[in-house]
Amino acid sequence: MNSKILILLILLALTLTACQFAPAAQSGDVLFEDDFSTRANRWTSLANEGGVMNYDGGGFRMVVSAQGRDYWATPGLNFDDVRIDVDTIKVAGPVENRIGVVCRHRDVQNFYFFVISTDGYYAIGKVKEGEQSLIGQKEMLYSSAIETGLAINHLRVECQGSILRLYINDAPTALVDDFDFPEGDVGLLTGTFDEAGLDVLFDNFVVIKP
Repeated sequence: MNSKILILLILLALTLTACQFAPAAQSGDVLFEDDFSTRANRWTSLANEGGVMNYDGGGFRMVVSAQGRDYWATPGLNFDDVRIDVDTIKVAGPVENRIGVVCRHRDVQNFYFFVISTDGYYAIGKVKEGEQSLIGQKEMLYSSAIETGLAINHLRVECQGSILRLYINDAPTALVDDFDFPEGDVGLLTGTFDEAGLDVLFDNFVVIKP
């Protein structure tokens, strides 16, 4: 047998053996993190008349310049059960808004979202086959845990099995049950209602095995 072919076969066998013995992620393991200090990860970017999504100022900046529009950015990963932590900083814009996190993002028409509004409201919902709906609530609900106005809010989201949990500034806020999407990407989301001009900076994005 050609010596080069033999070497390649040995290397392939070693690679397959290493993959077979790769340890499974344990509870508490960090699966992905980004402090946005460098452009090391492939987050969705955007720059047009409707808004901007890109690295900026040591964070990930999302500007929504149009009314009634949502933008979300993902790094192109795939997970099943996750805990997501992120700091959100509202820089400017209307108090009625959507700022939050995405999990189990299958494509642009199928994913879960967890959002707050800086007038003090929150929601858990999903987009399924392009149709948006809230889960376990008919409208966004009030929470005193939300820092309103131009403020920093820490969000923690858990997507574990069919259970979806939202914590706002470490306060347990909502828990719903849904299993339309068992796995998918993670990400960030911003959106506007009747007034445009929302400017949000995200930082310290961490994905952990729950």
